Amino acid sequence: MKKMLFTIILVLAVCMSGSASKKIARGKTHSDFGKYTIEKADKQVLINGKALDAFVITYDNSPVKLTIAMEKDGNCRRYYTLNKDLSVMYVRTPEYFGIQRLATNLEKEGYATNNKHLNRRQYFYQRVIAGSGYGDRGNSMLIAANYPFLVNK
Repeated sequence: MKKMLFTIILVLAVCMSGSASKKIARGKTHSDFGKYTIEKADKQVLINGKALDAFVITYDNSPVKLTIAMEKDGNCRRYYTLNKDLSVMYVRTPEYFGIQRLATNLEKEGYATNNKHLNRRQYFYQRVIAGSGYGDRGNSMLIAANYPFLVNK
């Protein structure tokens, strides 16, 4: 009887872990995009020949879907924030967390910072968003909350 009960519990635990949510965070943007949800991406993103771990950000009131590919390079952490209309890069250094334009060499991979869709005033406001004391989850939440203001309406 104990073996049977143990087997049932084990099977339930495996089934529940397999169907567990990939949700990492949820929060408010204080913009027209509404609330955001951050989930772990199903597969890695290839940038500059490197397979990078990624998150996916969706918004309740907008069809915009972001993919954030994360790259660590020494003391710097790059968050490639990718969307078909407007892609940018957020960077965490030992001094700050803020936004940068994507390098032009990424255009051949289909990613570019398109001035047509970029709100330049917000871009300059976001050059330094915070200090560097946040991890990947916290930085992804900052990106999710601040990105909607970058998009020209």
